[in-house]
Amino acid sequence: MTAKIKVCLVDDQMLIREGIKSLLNLSDKVEVIAECADGSELVDALSNFAPEVILLDLSMPKMNGIDTLKWMKLQSISIPVIVLTTFDDHEWVLQSIQEGAKGFLLKDVSLETLVDTIETVYQGNSHIQPAITERLLTSMSRNQQPEQTQSKTEPLTEKELEILRLMASGYSNKEIANALHKSEGTIKNHVSNVLSKLGVRDRTRAVLLAIEKGLLS
Repeated sequence: MTAKIKVCLVDDQMLIREGIKSLLNLSDKVEVIAECADGSELVDALSNFAPEVILLDLSMPKMNGIDTLKWMKLQSISIPVIVLTTFDDHEWVLQSIQEGAKGFLLKDVSLETLVDTIETVYQGNSHIQPAITERLLTSMSRNQQPEQTQSKTEPLTEKELEILRLMASGYSNKEIANALHKSEGTIKNHVSNVLSKLGVRDRTRAVLLAIEKGLLS
């Protein structure tokens, strides 16, 4: 029998935690081994438990989801994190992704999708719920001229994929140039090519589209 994926729930609302735990108990692929009310409790829990995936809320007292992700990055903790929340504001999503979150789901997600996403990030891949991407792009396009997004994207080169991954991690053009030992002008050209091939006009949309299409895995 395949071992269950060990999961830690981090949410300040006990009813939410109990609901998610009860839902996951219906699956034979996942096991909830720890529960925390905020990021500070997770810090303590990681001394006693070894979860393989963390389900993380964003809006919590003391230490919220973004601060928790920042702490994990600072501590070089590589446990994959799925942000599970009611928030669908693009700033929260992008900041979560840039701080290392591997998945992003709304709390009304089905058991099947939740378990599938847990398996996806456990295997080292990323996933953002398509419904979130649609809402984010709609939100970001308010009061702006609608853009023509290509239904099929032109394939990116290995170098462009590398740059796209750094963009998703929050790197500026200058930081990407330093990391890849290239001139900032060269990186700007690569970024422009990435945006053009993806059919979007800014880095935020590029990252969201890349996650939706699995280009960052």
